[in-house]
Amino acid sequence: MLARLGSVAFVTGFALSAAQAADCPNRGALDTVYCDANGDLVADAPSDPAKLSNPDTLVFAYTPVEDPAVYADIWQPFIDHLEEVTGKDVQFFAVQSNSAEVEAMRSGRLHIAGFSTGPTPFAVNLAGAVPFAIMGSDSGKFGYRLQLFTQADSDIKTPADLAGKRVAHTSPTSNSGNQAPRALFPDLGVVPEKDYEVIYSGSHDQSMLGVVAGDYDAAPVASEVVERMADRGLYDPEDVRLVWESEPFPTTSFNYAHDLDPELVEKIKDAFFSFDFTGNKLGEEFAGVSRFVPITYKDQWAVIRQIQAHNGVEYTPQGLAK
Repeated sequence: MLARLGSVAFVTGFALSAAQAADCPNRGALDTVYCDANGDLVADAPSDPAKLSNPDTLVFAYTPVEDPAVYADIWQPFIDHLEEVTGKDVQFFAVQSNSAEVEAMRSGRLHIAGFSTGPTPFAVNLAGAVPFAIMGSDSGKFGYRLQLFTQADSDIKTPADLAGKRVAHTSPTSNSGNQAPRALFPDLGVVPEKDYEVIYSGSHDQSMLGVVAGDYDAAPVASEVVERMADRGLYDPEDVRLVWESEPFPTTSFNYAHDLDPELVEKIKDAFFSFDFTGNKLGEEFAGVSRFVPITYKDQWAVIRQIQAHNGVEYTPQGLAK
């Protein structure tokens, strides 16, 4: 009930702030409280210096894909580094849903955040988030794949074999857990909801655990999440079988709030791009990642926007709250 009330409050606040917005000739898909004069598809910083934010304490959140309590400890080495570089206190904010995370940034309560792939465009357009970094390798490579898993002894051999089955999708806004399957699976011989039953599990880890338990016949999930689950012993890879996987997608985007003071933004970027993943819990959790790589929303999220456009996604609070 509380989660539902939070979503209602978000929608109501959105409508009120939109009604008070000043006119802007260039905005694109951004909410009417933001402007995009330079055409980079993200919200411009306020032109009035009095409207820039420079808080004493920075609030940081990571995407609510898995247990937030576990990730508070994992992110501590980075938080310590962020405090040292910015000279600010940093508080980890354990978010419980994508809607709550977007609402927190929109309201000014969240300053730096990791948004998962699918919700990133909602954060950009509804909350003024500015994506600038992504986890990657020393060579600058990054990304994850949509992977389709079933039980090891299942008769599902190709995506077309999902016909008539019970398939776990994660949540409506998830890229690999819902949006990408809906856009890509029809060309592979099966249409979600038309050819198979879609059951929303709530998260990638619940989808995988449901496949292992036999609650679902199959599940499209993000490769990076299931790999971390296997590394932590949350399921036995021998119990499942990979049916199909996509080309790489961008993974979690790291964002700052558009209204942060530009000098503070530069310090935040410096903290990300100077962080060393070696020999700490964050590096151990994200195997194969060695640094944060610079990205832009306009370029790296083009394929995601294409998938969401195919699915008729509209960047509204109602769309995010589904």
